[in-house]
This record gives sequence, C-alpha cells and structure tokens, in this order.
Amino acid sequence: MAVDTRFYELLGPLSADDIASLAGGELVGEGGREVHQIAAPAKAGRGDLFFLTDPKAADAVQASDAVILVSDPLVAERLASAGNSAVVTSSPRAALARAARHLIRPREHLGESLISADAEIDGSARLSPGCIIGPGARIGADARIGAGAVIGPGVEVGASTRIGARAAIGFSLIGERCEISAGAILGETGFGLAYENGEMLTLPHVGRVILDDEITLGANVTIDRGMFDDTHLKKGVRVDNLSHIAHNVVVGEYTVMAAFAGVSGSVRIGRGVQFGGRVGVADHLEVGDQARLAADCAIMRDVPAGETWAGSPAQPIRNFMRETAWIRRESERARKRRSKTS
Repeated sequence: MAVDTRFYELLGPLSADDIASLAGGELVGEGGREVHQIAAPAKAGRGDLFFLTDPKAADAVQASDAVILVSDPLVAERLASAGNSAVVTSSPRAALARAARHLIRPREHLGESLISADAEIDGSARLSPGCIIGPGARIGADARIGAGAVIGPGVEVGASTRIGARAAIGFSLIGERCEISAGAILGETGFGLAYENGEMLTLPHVGRVILDDEITLGANVTIDRGMFDDTHLKKGVRVDNLSHIAHNVVVGEYTVMAAFAGVSGSVRIGRGVQFGGRVGVADHLEVGDQARLAADCAIMRDVPAGETWAGSPAQPIRNFMRETAWIRRESERARKRRSKTS
C-alpha cells in the first residue's frame, strides 16, 4: 500500500548508500538506487524500502528495484542477483525505523487557528466549542464534532457521524452514521518495536484506520493505525467502552465487543463475532465468522467459525466445562479426605 500523502509528508529520496550508512550496514548491489517510501514485503515495488527477517521469504521476492534490509549476507547476495539492492545489518527492523525518519513524517496542524483554513466542512455540520480541525480534513453533511475533539490533518468524517467530546482522531477515514464516543482515540502508533544493542525503537506506522458505515465506538476506545496496511473495522461493528484494537487488525461486519476487549496486532476477526467482557486475543490469529468468545477468555490460537470458546487459555466451551467440573470434583474429594484425617 502506498503511503497516503493526506496524512504523511514524503521527505526523501534516500539512496541505497544513504540507507547503508544510516543502518551501519554493508550494501550489496547498486548504491545509487533511490528509495522514497517504506512498504510491506508483499507489496513492495520500485523505490520502496522493506526488511526481511525470514531467509525463506527471500525466494519469493522478485526483481523490484527495491532496497531490502536483511541480516544474512547470503540472502543479500540472492536478492542483489535478482535486481534489488540489499543492506546487511544485525537488526533489519531497527534499520528500517532509523531510515524511515528520513523518508516519512506525519503531517501536523501547526499555527494558532483551531480550525484550519484548508479544512472542508459541510455547511450543515455542527462544531462544538473548542474542537480542532486540521488541514485537509473533511467533515460531511450533518456531522457533529463534540467539544474539545481533535480531527487531525487529512481525516475524513462521513455524513451524519457523531464525534464525542475530547475524542482525538488522526490518520483515519470514517464512514457515515458512525457514533464515536467521548475520549476515543483513533490513529495512534501501534506497539511495534525493534531492538538493537540494548536500545528499543518504535517501528514506523504508515497505515490508516478505516471505519466503514454505522460503526459505534464506546468511550475511551483506542484503535491503532496500521503499520504498513490499514486497521479496518467493517460495517456495523460495535465496540464497548475501554477496548483496544491494535495495528493491522481487520474486524468483520456486525461484530460486537463488550467492554475491556483487547485485540493484538494483525488479528483477523470474521463477521458477526461476539466478544464477552475482557476478552484478549493474541497477535496474528484468526477468529472465524459467528464465533462466540466468553467473558475473560484469552485467545491463544485460531478460533473456527461458529464455535464458542471459554477459559484462559481459551478452548471450546465443552472442553472448558468438563475441565471445570473435574477440578470441582477433585477439589471436593480432596477437601473430604482432609476433613477425615483432621
């Protein structure tokens, strides 16, 4: 996915030699090749920078005129022979974080005016006192923006959507007839980290938050923007108060999440899924259509469509109930044995 210039400024280009210098690495291939953006490996092309941490993934990379950060010199040679430039570095993820600072910068709302002259606001929209509308933002017909809410640069708010007081919306495209309650935060950086020589770096997040139509978000819900792809909530999703959805998550139509849900990065949630309160989902998992997740359960592996799971770690609810019943029986037997010997 190309970087959306409504939300980000492109600062480059950098040459492959520049990137090798920033990474403290060794260049294999053409040094003058220019890089303009960062990308995910599956979507990278000419002028992109990306990293590979799995040597097996190098076999799938075709000639793309890209610059690729790797840790294995043999992988770098293979990539260069396919027409790319490669930089060998001990921490490809950290090297990407360092180079990205020189390639991409989030747009900001600067100056004293609360409402940018560059914003497009429909005449029927209603803005409450103290709200902030950034440059390039677009507010649709009959939208309502609550007191003290912040609508960042480039953000789009669809017709008849309501944004609650003190909500902060950045890097987001919001559909029609949505309800975003007070204190909700959309579009912040996700929890993607890189480690190098004892130092911790935050990986760049150049994706967006996409909300389709008729979505409801409760008070203080937090949704992180994607790292390379988008975080996407599809039509009719309902998310209760104090829930968190991490970067690159996709949530299917009419899924419902009760309060304190926590969804880790790159999870795929199907249509019509039901979350009980305080459900947690580990990263890179899939939850199938119409699945039901009982309150307090911790999802540590994929959940098939239509199943009901419970427990921590979660499992199909029949297994969970059998184990719970067995524990109760054994506990009662142990109690009786102790009472006989006392």
